[in-house]
Amino acid sequence: MKRLMKACLLFVGLGVTSAAVFSADTEMARPAPVKPVGVKIDAKQMQALDIQVAVLQRQTDAVLASFPAQVMVPPNSEQIVSSPVAGLVLQVLVQPNQAVRRGAPLVRLAGPDWGALQLQLLQTATRATLARQAAQREQSLFDEGVIPQRRVQEAQAALQESSAALNQARAALRFSGMSEATINRVAASGKLEDSLVLHAAQAGVVTSIAVKPGQRVEAASALLHVAQTTQLWLEIQVPAAEAANWQPGTKFKLQGRDIAARIVSLSPSVSAGSQTLALRAVIESNAQDLRPGEIVAVELPAAGSAGGWSVPLAALAHDGKQAYVFIRSADGFDARPVTVLASAGQRVRVQGKLADGEQIAVSGIVALKGAWLAEKEKGGG
Repeated sequence: MKRLMKACLLFVGLGVTSAAVFSADTEMARPAPVKPVGVKIDAKQMQALDIQVAVLQRQTDAVLASFPAQVMVPPNSEQIVSSPVAGLVLQVLVQPNQAVRRGAPLVRLAGPDWGALQLQLLQTATRATLARQAAQREQSLFDEGVIPQRRVQEAQAALQESSAALNQARAALRFSGMSEATINRVAASGKLEDSLVLHAAQAGVVTSIAVKPGQRVEAASALLHVAQTTQLWLEIQVPAAEAANWQPGTKFKLQGRDIAARIVSLSPSVSAGSQTLALRAVIESNAQDLRPGEIVAVELPAAGSAGGWSVPLAALAHDGKQAYVFIRSADGFDARPVTVLASAGQRVRVQGKLADGEQIAVSGIVALKGAWLAEKEKGGG
């Protein structure tokens, strides 16, 4: 019995001793927390190395990227006034940048084709009148039983053909720019118009004039442009690699101007020369302050850049794929790892263990990075 009790006590003693030894070994094997590697530097050295600092402040707005854009007129807001016939420009009735109302006279033309269209109108009108009279006469004779019904049907067919030819002649003149009232007057009087005046199909501003009085033009030649400037578009050139950051519906403003816009589409193709994509945006406010063809700068919000800290791009240092910033400490600078949320131009938005009011190095980063890497190699900190 005594031997059994001694054995139990020895077992318990060994267990306690083993546990104590295991605990000690575990504490020795656990790695000590790694302290951030710092760079010791005083004020004189900072001045010599041109190391400047800025105060960190948390940002709530997004990083803004600046890009060039050109003001454009939407295709459905621009009218190209072209010559319906070959002829001579007699008179230009408007000036560049002149505002015109709908129906305002723009250009006066003359030419042989214009006379031929009116002559065709008179000829078809005469044939249609004769065909109508013949159809009425044949119908009367048929009602009296003098002629067979076949004669009436032939007269009606001739009347339909002449009426169709007359409608075609009238349509050709309307297409050429002649008003319905003028067409009726020419058909009734037989007096031809010696010139053709083209009118504005919509109200707008004359943005360009391509002809001068005395100039001969071919049919379908562009004479001038009239644009409605109440609605304008922007075409923005952005790097193809960053284009996905701005989807349709993104709102932004023009740089330095109280003009708001909204992205409506993204070009599917990349410009081979510049490797850029075109974003199309519509102006939503104060479009009257812009002019078609004007080059402006826009500020697009970088996607995912809200929150964190906005720092200069030059303030970042990289060790492999990890980005760092240098935070002012009591005796120098500490390198703090950060995550880059977004970048736009010379500013980046970062996130990390930073605090408002801390001072971050914004220049002399090359010297700080060299000293920091040297400390890391020595195992400093």
